[in-house]
Amino acid sequence: MNDIQVIGSHNSYKIAIERPLLDYLFKRDSATGRSLQYEHPPLTEQLDLGLRSLELDVYYDPKGGHYSNPAGLDIVRKSGNTPLPFDLNERLNVPGLKVFHVQEVDFRSNQLLFKDALSELKAWSDKNANHTPIIVTINAKDGEIPNTRKPLVFDTDALKSIDSEIRSIFPEGKLVTPDLVRGNRNTLEDAVLNDGWPELSNIEGKFLFVLDEVGEKLERYLQVFPKLKGAAMFVNQTEGNPEAAFRICNDPIADFNKIKELVTLGYMVRTRSDADTQEARTIDYSKFEKAKASGAQVITTDYYLPSKLFESDY
Repeated sequence: MNDIQVIGSHNSYKIAIERPLLDYLFKRDSATGRSLQYEHPPLTEQLDLGLRSLELDVYYDPKGGHYSNPAGLDIVRKSGNTPLPFDLNERLNVPGLKVFHVQEVDFRSNQLLFKDALSELKAWSDKNANHTPIIVTINAKDGEIPNTRKPLVFDTDALKSIDSEIRSIFPEGKLVTPDLVRGNRNTLEDAVLNDGWPELSNIEGKFLFVLDEVGEKLERYLQVFPKLKGAAMFVNQTEGNPEAAFRICNDPIADFNKIKELVTLGYMVRTRSDADTQEARTIDYSKFEKAKASGAQVITTDYYLPSKLFESDY
């Protein structure tokens, strides 16, 4: 599995911010506005295009309704415009993890409910049974932003709920888990460095989930799943630790030598070819070329299709 190189999308669920709200953001901070000016088609369409890695941001909402009626809708109304239809099926009121980018302002998502996103992925997989394993990175978002509602913290219960929701949709046989890769080795890192990753022919039609977090959230997850035993997700753990297997190195230029070394040793690595719309605006492929040359198994981009939101052939 670690001998492949695939293209994936960044913030794969994201729908473009409607123009009146984007204009408001540009007036407040043009750099932030530019960085948010991207979008993606539905998850199924991305998989049909050949993408084999996706990224989902999740917010904890065990009771439902915490993120309903985002303030951005009122901002659009106050500008004299009518907001585009949003959450007509009231998925934000359903208990469970939510999927969107930024509370209040960048809230439009092809799937607002994590379980709905997972169900869409599984339905596609069931129709394309022998597909290359799909890698899904997860950001557990709880960062506070001034003048917005406060997200619920990803404590151990919240982190455990990510695993629970994954397993509620995907049976064990559809997952590439740390336990599967570890095998009879004492640690996951021992396994990937000495035995390697599973052969592609043995894991066709499966999904591999990665918790893309460091610091306290990573530590809390490992409190729930010591050495990742029983975990549904891999983690972005630094090499030299029992859980190290999958690394996130987002800058293929600055991290080029590091990525090459990690790949040579047997780790899997995700990197990015562009960020914040910058490369698309300047038609700069330098990161993409470095990402390919680094050997990183996953390269994520916002531009597997050219942007329709500003003029660019990238």
